[in-house]
Amino acid sequence: MLKLNKLSCAIALATATVFSHADGTFEGRALDASNKNPINGIVISIEDLNREVLVNNKGAFRLPQLKAGTYELVVTLGDQVIHKEQVTITDDQVTRSDIVINTSNDTMEEIVVIGQAAQMQRALDRQRHSDNMISAINADAIGQLPDLNAAEALQRIAGISIERDQGEGRFVRIRGISPDLNAVTVNGTQLPAPEAGRRAVALDVIPAGLISSMVVTKALTPDMDANAIGGSIEIESLSALDREGAFYSVSSAASYNSNTSETSPSISTSGGNTFDFDNGHRLGLATAISYDNRKFGSDNIETGAKWDGDKLEELEQRDYTLERERIGAALNLDYEFDLNNSIFLRTLYSEFSDDEQRLANVVEFSDAIAEGETSDAEVKRELKDRKETQTILSTTLGGEHFIDDWIIEYAVGYSKAEENEPGGISGAVFEADDDITDLSFSDSRQPNLNAGSDFLDASNFALTEIEYEKALTEDTQTSYKLDITKDLYFNDNPAMVKFGAKSIERTKKQEQDVTIFEDFNTNNLTLDNFSSGNADYALGNFGPNIEADRVRQAIDFSAGELDAEESATGDFEISEDVQSAYLMGRVDFESTRVVAGFRYEDTQQSFSGFQFDASDDSISATNSKNDYNHLLPSLHIKHELADNTQARFAYTSAVVRPTFEQLSPGTKVDGDEIERGNTLLKAMESENLDIGIEHFTGNAGVLSAFYFQKDIKHFPYETEIMDSGNEVTTYANGETATLAGLELAYSQKFSMLPSPFNGILIGVNAAVSESKANISLADTTREISLPNQSDVTGNFIVGYEKDKLMLRLAANYKSKYLLEVNDIESKEEDVYQASQTQLDFSTAYNAMDNLKVTFEISNITDEPYYTYQGDEALNAQYEEYGPTYRIGLTFNNF
Repeated sequence: MLKLNKLSCAIALATATVFSHADGTFEGRALDASNKNPINGIVISIEDLNREVLVNNKGAFRLPQLKAGTYELVVTLGDQVIHKEQVTITDDQVTRSDIVINTSNDTMEEIVVIGQAAQMQRALDRQRHSDNMISAINADAIGQLPDLNAAEALQRIAGISIERDQGEGRFVRIRGISPDLNAVTVNGTQLPAPEAGRRAVALDVIPAGLISSMVVTKALTPDMDANAIGGSIEIESLSALDREGAFYSVSSAASYNSNTSETSPSISTSGGNTFDFDNGHRLGLATAISYDNRKFGSDNIETGAKWDGDKLEELEQRDYTLERERIGAALNLDYEFDLNNSIFLRTLYSEFSDDEQRLANVVEFSDAIAEGETSDAEVKRELKDRKETQTILSTTLGGEHFIDDWIIEYAVGYSKAEENEPGGISGAVFEADDDITDLSFSDSRQPNLNAGSDFLDASNFALTEIEYEKALTEDTQTSYKLDITKDLYFNDNPAMVKFGAKSIERTKKQEQDVTIFEDFNTNNLTLDNFSSGNADYALGNFGPNIEADRVRQAIDFSAGELDAEESATGDFEISEDVQSAYLMGRVDFESTRVVAGFRYEDTQQSFSGFQFDASDDSISATNSKNDYNHLLPSLHIKHELADNTQARFAYTSAVVRPTFEQLSPGTKVDGDEIERGNTLLKAMESENLDIGIEHFTGNAGVLSAFYFQKDIKHFPYETEIMDSGNEVTTYANGETATLAGLELAYSQKFSMLPSPFNGILIGVNAAVSESKANISLADTTREISLPNQSDVTGNFIVGYEKDKLMLRLAANYKSKYLLEVNDIESKEEDVYQASQTQLDFSTAYNAMDNLKVTFEISNITDEPYYTYQGDEALNAQYEEYGPTYRIGLTFNNF
């Protein structure tokens, strides 16, 4: 903290020496003439002074440091001029004037207010006028994203792909970088992660009804947290001050999953109101509640990458039945004393319960066999039946004040994530007394098990063990932030200096108890006493079902034996405090904007956990600390080549701490074999270069190309080392890794074509990249691609909107990527995820002014999830989900 205080004082002293001119300020709101609603996302320009500003979500704008005189003010959206008027600026005075825009004609309404193209244009204008490289998605009207959840909406951006869980988009990868290396914030407060070992935050838990926009930052500025090698995702929620008066929206939908033939409901509502007081103050209240219950399933066949050449050692058939329930709520308050002084409160609550039942047939062949060969095998039938609930609570209290040429912003944030499994069957095992004979398989990509009646006879299998698990993970974070901006002139060029400090205190802990039951409340232990009928499984002949309730009835909870090894080593507490400060400046020359500065981050980590020694079943406490700091410079240059064309350059730095799994203080000792995390891992450091060009054509049009390069040091990977004669499985820092690639994007609404073709809208983007990293084991070093890095990702969207009808067909592609390294010495053991192409369709029809009917199909072609070992013909996992159909109604008033 002493270092932070000294640095903050130095920044303040440096800024205090800056001289500024006593020029005027022009501020106000852009309002719709028909209803006085704020109009956001438009650009206000004073062309004679080469000054412009993007109107914020509240319709507010502010242009400081303007020289006295009378000028023509121009309002644009894309390349469309929608308003002009005269404005007079006076020295050392604030000129306040609202800009009232007439949107009553159909053409203007389409440009300014509604539709896919209008929202895309707002996002492009935000991208165009940003100091750094961003991509944005605006919600259509109130909280209506172009996809079912935040993750699936973000995948439409160039360079973005998603990780799916049971077919649902959950985690976001930026330029192929792992979700654990990206930052996620809601209203400026970083979200913690419910999962014990991860930093990544699932983005399917955010209530869509309160999302105003989402911004992906690919090149950080010094005033942003540096923990984002891939990029930072900022979710901005709706403010009632975005509108005038009361507004609301109610949506309901039903979805049908073809795999399970289940129908699932969802409902959401959002709304708010603005209250004007006699003293000129304004209060905005916005809230949203959403509920979604989805019943679905998947069919799976996997080998766990257990191939010896083309011979298979084992395989599993898995049948999943799932019920996922999501509850989201948010409450946002904004209090505006006047246009220059406001405070806010942002809250978000999300609850996600995952009720999963998994049936599995585990087949271990006595001898590895090739296709068509036969072998005896040890066969187990297993049941997993557990329900876990994840909750996220995020609260941010802050304010913004404009005082002459100064801007003061502050925020206090508190967030907590929790994953609670109150008790569930993590594994119930039914074993056959003798090996099952004459088993074989066909098709190495999607192995089909060939088995006789002994394999299908439930009476051949008896209950031998039940593993019962309780676990609770908590991740809490408190942050304090102060930002101060000074507008000024540098050699008669508009400029600003910004500095600030931030403190983040984070604690992640887990408590886990694993109990083994081998004595049961019944003598009838064969599977036929726990089964009713056969499993609904589409990838072969699975055999008998297992009834979870009957298995639970067999447990004598007084007779279990605690698994001391798993229970002790699963308990940990990790504290991580990050103190940071920054200084940055911006200067606008004739056609060039330069932003430069640096950020300092000091990290202090402490770890407590347990070591289990199998030689005497002893448990001992472990404690350690790790501290480090980083100075992170950055430079951004934006240069206008022509009226609608600009070039960008950015050099930035980022630092990301290892995952909590990699840092885990838990240790398992079994003779001379040791498994442990590494609490002394260094943080990953990345130097990033971005160069590109953007040409904006209006009508939701852009053509852009960007080259990016990342040089990464200290990336962690799992390895084996020798330590005092012991073989230790742990994590180590790699030396260097590189990532380079090209992002291309094009979008356009073809309004220049004759009707009805003027409703066509096309968007296409792609990212092509190459990554390299070196990993080592003893004297062996080899080069790999970065894990989770797809060399090619792409999107193609063709849409149509005309009058009351909207159509959209969207395809998302990602090429294969390295999933895990099983053996550092052999690339043949590496596991890859195969390429995927998902096709989705959506349509909406405005049946009445306030009523919209929607219909959607996701995963039209039933694209499977497929991973393989070395050769694409060798299955590691194959899973299919089936298409999902969804129909919905939305009623709104705004």
